[in-house]
Amino acid sequence: MTASARDRKTTWVSIGIIGTMFFIFGFVSWINAILIPYFKIACELSNFQSYLVAFAFYISYLLMSMPSSYLLKKIGYKNGIMVGFWIMALGAFLFVPAAYNRAYPIFLIGLFTLGSGLALLQTVANLYITLIGEKERAAQRISMMGICNKGAGILAPLLFSYIILRPQDNELFKQLPQMTETARTLALDELILRVVGPYTVVGILLLLIGLFVKFSILPELDQQQDGVGNDSGEIKKSIFQYPHLVLGAVAIFLHVGTQVIAIDTIINYAGAMGLSLLEAKALPSYTLTATILGYMSGIVLIPKVFSQRSMLRFSTVVGLILSILVVSTHGHVSLFNMDLDISIWFIVLIGFPNALIWAGIWPLALEGLGPLAKQGSALLIMGLCGNALLPLLYGVLADTIDPKSAYWILTPCFLYLLFYAFKGYRIQTWTRQTKKSTN
Repeated sequence: MTASARDRKTTWVSIGIIGTMFFIFGFVSWINAILIPYFKIACELSNFQSYLVAFAFYISYLLMSMPSSYLLKKIGYKNGIMVGFWIMALGAFLFVPAAYNRAYPIFLIGLFTLGSGLALLQTVANLYITLIGEKERAAQRISMMGICNKGAGILAPLLFSYIILRPQDNELFKQLPQMTETARTLALDELILRVVGPYTVVGILLLLIGLFVKFSILPELDQQQDGVGNDSGEIKKSIFQYPHLVLGAVAIFLHVGTQVIAIDTIINYAGAMGLSLLEAKALPSYTLTATILGYMSGIVLIPKVFSQRSMLRFSTVVGLILSILVVSTHGHVSLFNMDLDISIWFIVLIGFPNALIWAGIWPLALEGLGPLAKQGSALLIMGLCGNALLPLLYGVLADTIDPKSAYWILTPCFLYLLFYAFKGYRIQTWTRQTKKSTN
């Protein structure tokens, strides 16, 4: 086998390993769509309190991403991947004592720990997949990873709900308010203990996967050459000297917030229309299916038909239109044996443009960072804390106004994304005489 053939094989094997990592990211992350309504019942929470699930999980990205980049510099990427999976395993194991005590704060600590491990792994994986091949095909590769991530997202809520929910639970949920305090406590204790088995298995698997990746053929990125080249030749010492990166991190913050709102709030929104948890459990999978269709269109169309920038612009325009339709339309539509307000189907459709927004932002935001790309990647990963804060804000609005009007939060997010897609990514300096790229 020639050196070129070996390099191609290593590249494709590496893409396969990273794709597996993205599948795991998706599986662990999108279980939250079920955990939010599940904990709301089992731990007797308000909307705001239930969305602390997303907050605890994703706020770790804000707090741990930059430390992760320095840890990676010290121990290397492959060791970092192993450590990341082991941190996630610890988070999964924390669900065991939390369940036995029905202690919501311990669940939140476990979720924060899971998110901390993911922050480390996401910093590695997104940098790998952006840099591992041709620059103009970065969005295409990210789309492939997105299919792995969202495919797991479709599977995770369905599998998890199959494991922890019973056909008779509908009747149980209806009877809970009428039960005596003792009977309700016993019923809720039994309900919450159902997470012990699944999360114990998940923890063991994460330990083993960390060892596997550590000893795999995944190449170690050169610490000095792990960035996208700085074509201008200008020497910058701080990532904050790159406006297109900082503005891109804000774009990631708002984008992921819209994505998680569209997925993690949809069950509770359907509940406000009279649908039970068991009846609504598939709705997050519908949104994720729309997202996968978006990723597939990216793989087919980028860069042969549309450039990464063109697809990003198209996606932000479509996302803005759909966000307005969510709050401005009324009327019932029957689909998949569910009779729901049409707005919920527009929430599902938001999954389609959201797929290509993430894929479009990453290569544009990392352009020209050179050896600072690792810290740039960490800054973008910090933007994932939008998953923590925006759903929480939605929960406050849903409690104080109503669940449908709370979706107005999506519109300003898409307006900013529209700005970044058309102008923000071109900004190369903070001075008033803005220097722009020729693209």
